[in-house]
Amino acid sequence: MTKEEFARRIIALSPVMYRLAWSQLPQQADREDAVQEAIRRAWEKRDQLRDERRMQTWVIRILLNVCDTQRRRAKRMLLVEDVGELSSDLKPETSLLDALFSLEDKYRLPIHLHYIEGYDVAEVAAILRIPVGTVKSRLARGRDKLRTLLNEEVFEP
Repeated sequence: MTKEEFARRIIALSPVMYRLAWSQLPQQADREDAVQEAIRRAWEKRDQLRDERRMQTWVIRILLNVCDTQRRRAKRMLLVEDVGELSSDLKPETSLLDALFSLEDKYRLPIHLHYIEGYDVAEVAAILRIPVGTVKSRLARGRDKLRTLLNEEVFEP
């Protein structure tokens, strides 16, 4: 793959990358950093891509790994100004987006890739490196968890 072809395909994939980073990371700056880092890593390792038809899956996998790394780092950090705001009696948020963000990654990622990005189940399985049956069960369980979260919020006094 030529440098120009790589750049053209990355530019075409950028909107998907930003939306996926948005679903993974809460801060705008972290999202932008993750996309930039994923592009950098893909560029440096572009010669290792065996099948150019799989570039999209490969780049998304790199992005998900970068997002995971950033989330692990963020868990270890606690801002001083946030300490006073922590509370043990937090109530769930009321929007679908907040419910989606409250799901575990193993449910949120398949839901985002399938329903928001439009990948079919087999493509989601390839991106996440899990069996197709696992994707299907996580989609079903994730939908159930979303329904439960949204129903609890609707019926709270």
